[in-house]
Amino acid sequence: MAVRGNTISKTFIWILLALLIVGLAGFGATSLGGNIRTIGSVGDKPISVELYSRTLQEDLRAVSAQAGQNVPFSTAQALGVDRQALARVVTSRALDHETTQLGLSVGDEQLQQQILSMNAFQGINGQFDREAYRFTLENAGLSEAEFEESLREEAARTLVQGAILSGTTVPDSYADTIVAYIGERRNATVARLKAADLAEPVGDPTDAQLKTYYDENIDNYTLPQTKKITYAWLSPDMISDTVEIDESMLQAAYDERNSEFNKPERRLVERLVFGAEEDANSAKAQLEAGGTTFEALVEDRGLNLVDIDLGDLSKEDLGAAGDAVFAGATGDIVGPLPSDLGPALFRINGILSAQTTTFGDARAQLRDELAADRARRVVEAQMSDIDDLLAGGATLEDLAEETDMELGTIDWTTEAEDGLAAYEAFRDVARSVTDEDFPEVEILEDGGIFALRLDETLEPRPQPLDEITERVTAGWRTAATLDALRAEAEALLPQITETSDFADVDLEAETLTELTRTGFVEAMPAEAIIALFDAEKGASVVVEDVTDVLIVRLDDVLAADEDSDDVKRLRAQLTSQASSAVAQDLFEAFAADIQQRAGISLDQNALNAVHANFN
Repeated sequence: MAVRGNTISKTFIWILLALLIVGLAGFGATSLGGNIRTIGSVGDKPISVELYSRTLQEDLRAVSAQAGQNVPFSTAQALGVDRQALARVVTSRALDHETTQLGLSVGDEQLQQQILSMNAFQGINGQFDREAYRFTLENAGLSEAEFEESLREEAARTLVQGAILSGTTVPDSYADTIVAYIGERRNATVARLKAADLAEPVGDPTDAQLKTYYDENIDNYTLPQTKKITYAWLSPDMISDTVEIDESMLQAAYDERNSEFNKPERRLVERLVFGAEEDANSAKAQLEAGGTTFEALVEDRGLNLVDIDLGDLSKEDLGAAGDAVFAGATGDIVGPLPSDLGPALFRINGILSAQTTTFGDARAQLRDELAADRARRVVEAQMSDIDDLLAGGATLEDLAEETDMELGTIDWTTEAEDGLAAYEAFRDVARSVTDEDFPEVEILEDGGIFALRLDETLEPRPQPLDEITERVTAGWRTAATLDALRAEAEALLPQITETSDFADVDLEAETLTELTRTGFVEAMPAEAIIALFDAEKGASVVVEDVTDVLIVRLDDVLAADEDSDDVKRLRAQLTSQASSAVAQDLFEAFAADIQQRAGISLDQNALNAVHANFN
């Protein structure tokens, strides 16, 4: 009976395995039967599972690198990474279809040279190894014929892409038009009218004027949504003074960081290494004769000063060159001297004296640092107990009585930045908290903890006028002063002609030359620049600037300076960008036309099977 039972068990297991294989095959499993080889085709060119998987993997790596962390496939799908990868492989295979239709290919000789030059197929002697070629392709799951066909397709595809993307130009008129607009310049004369220039200063507003100004500018006096929040807070700083640090811990910390507190005399040096002693001696002779400079020697070697900067080094760090370097003064170039890379010239850029910090001098700093670290651990250790108290129904007020946490309140808005609101973690919780949420322990950036409760939410509301009368009065007075200054300035405009002197109307003015649309002039608002470029030559305009008014006269209009390096760079950049954009548009139109003519078929089940391997 035992034997019979064993036979039945084995039979049952084989039946289960068979059902499992069939089931997996139905879901598109590739690892068992390998039944899915393609995800679709473009014309007569199949899109292999391997090509799509590899492309998708590359895009996933790029997204993760940009995010600075591994991005789950579900997140990548939400960002459209899978659709981007699919579009790339479809475009690639569409080009392969077109090159076949055009009869484009590469010869056997060129293909052979390409394979022979690949490092992956070379042996230990640096030459092509037939066995390495076979082994590498076998590990990649490719036959020689498949691999060589992929190389031919890639070469032909590159030819077509190059024909479309290279050599595309845009008319000179494109860059000419934009350069003429951006590079155009203005000469102007500017006078500033201030409140002190008014014939009659602005007086105090009447109650009616104040109320009208308040109503017309109510947005300026409306408080944002405010959350009245009660919180309990415990930071390491609150308990650092109560943490006990014994003398042995301080001494151990000092000994461990001895090199930080006690540094020997050092030199800031640059080292230029030469291949031979003769070259180093020749360079030193040129320096002494005044025939060259240290910077020129560095540049001649194809280097930058940052490439040869060694930073600050002790005599011991410099090895055999230490005595000579330490005997020199700031600015000296000594050598040739031996180094681990060969004979070198050393330039001394600074002398750093020895630094000695006794244990007594470092004690306070060490105590603060160790206490802060210990306090963070104490706070961390209390988190679990505080969490339990909250879970048991304790209020924030209870926490303040039973633990080291401090109770506080805040009228929080999105603009709040003081106290606990300075922490991003607190702002995140305060932003999302509702009156239905229960307090939970959260961690702050400095290792502190907090819990909060929303007591009330006040929607945006105007501040009562009687509470901000002084502020509203100041706003009214500024607006009234600007109105008076503008009126006075506009009254002067008829007297300011293209050739008149501003002094004739008792105005102090300054002349500004070669202003550009994108330029910046200190104490001149952007609106004044815009007004200048909209004005006719000789015309004057009035522009407000916070509390003052400017009278700006356009004296001259100058074309872009074509000899300027900035304009030359702008022209080259515009031409390059436009040519690239046109070439890309042509390529996309060409690829879309191929896909439309050839036809695209995709197997969604196969795509799902590939995606399942990434989840």
